Parts: sequence; C-alpha cells; structure tokens
Amino acid sequence: MNTDFVNLTTESTYASKLEAVIKAMETVFESAPYGIDHTMKVLDNARQIIKEEKISSLSAHIVELSAVLHDIGAMKAMWKHGSMEGRFQELEGVPVAKEILQRQNYEQSVIDRVCYIVGNHHTPENIDGMDFQILWEADLIENMQMMDCIKDKEKLKHFISENFKTQAGKVLASNKYK
Repeated sequence: MNTDFVNLTTESTYASKLEAVIKAMETVFESAPYGIDHTMKVLDNARQIIKEEKISSLSAHIVELSAVLHDIGAMKAMWKHGSMEGRFQELEGVPVAKEILQRQNYEQSVIDRVCYIVGNHHTPENIDGMDFQILWEADLIENMQMMDCIKDKEKLKHFISENFKTQAGKVLASNKYK
C-alpha cells in the first residue's frame, strides 16, 4: 500500500473536517464578527507556534481544533449568564464544541481532549500538555493587546517569561508587542 496516498488522504480528510468546524464556528459568531476575527488570529498564532515546536500531527490537529473552538461558548454564555466571562465561556463551550466535533465524526479521544482544553482555556493552572500550552499562548498573544504590560518593555519581558513556555510563543509575543 502506498503510504504517501494514505497520508495525503488523511490530511485531505482532516483539512475538510477542519474547514467544516471553522464554518460551524463562523455560524455561531455570525452576529459577533469580532469573535470570528479573534478566533482566526488565534488559529494563525497556534499554527506559527506548532510549526516551530514540531509537535506530532495528532497534537497539531488538536491544537487547531481547540483554537477554532476555544471561545465557542461566548455567545451562549452571554445569552444564558449575561456575561462572556471566562468561566461562563468554559462552561458553555464544552457542549457546543462536542456537538460540532461529533457532527464531523471525530474520534472520541480527540473530542475529549479538545473539550478539556475548551472547558479550561481560561484556567492556566489546568494546562496539562503541550497542545493546551500552545493554545493558551496563541490566545494570550491576542489578548495581550488589552493589557498594560505591553506598554513597558520590562513588564512585557517579565509577563512573557511568566506566561509562555514555548520558545516559539515567546518569540511571537515579543515580536508582536516590541
């Protein structure tokens, strides 16, 4: 059997499924385009970190799916709790992410891992693997634009050293806010 064909088919299937997940995310954020914009920036950051950190293809897929779905509970949190606060996003995001991934027939282990990350992405003490760390950093890079630390080079340097574990994430954050 030609393994190149198998790998190509697997990658093609994955790309197609990821595109369907992106479309589902866009539908959820239809009334809040800033959610789509933020999500796609986080996905781009994640891909840059993945490329430099050279993680397994399965972990890379999990990071990409987590990036696309990390804030998927924001709209439901606002509707249900009157707030997009992180804890409500985590709470409401898991069932939405699970449904989207199940519709695309992802393996249960992938669904479980992505849902764990989505359900904890505002809780850094729950980071338990490189896939979660990369998502955390990719999201944090976008959220840093609203923080005072980016106005002072020393505070920025300290913030990055305290919050980033990957070399690629450190470089990406430093370059974006220098």
